[in-house]
Amino acid sequence: MRTTIDLPDPVFRELKAVAARRGTSLKQIIRLAVEEEIRKAERPAGRRLKFPILSSRQPGVLNLTNAEIEDILT
Repeated sequence: MRTTIDLPDPVFRELKAVAARRGTSLKQIIRLAVEEEIRKAERPAGRRLKFPILSSRQPGVLNLTNAEIEDILT
């Protein structure tokens, strides 16, 4: 399918330079960029965190030793 896109001149010049450095066409660079954006949009969202992640007897203050932090992370 054909479409028309408007790019600012500096962006177009840089895009042409990228294509030339890669030895490919402007069309190929744009297609790959669009496909990458589509792949990013299809990735599942990260899992949601529930807060507090670590509980504390004194909210707002969490005094942990390095050993306690290591225990939590393992």
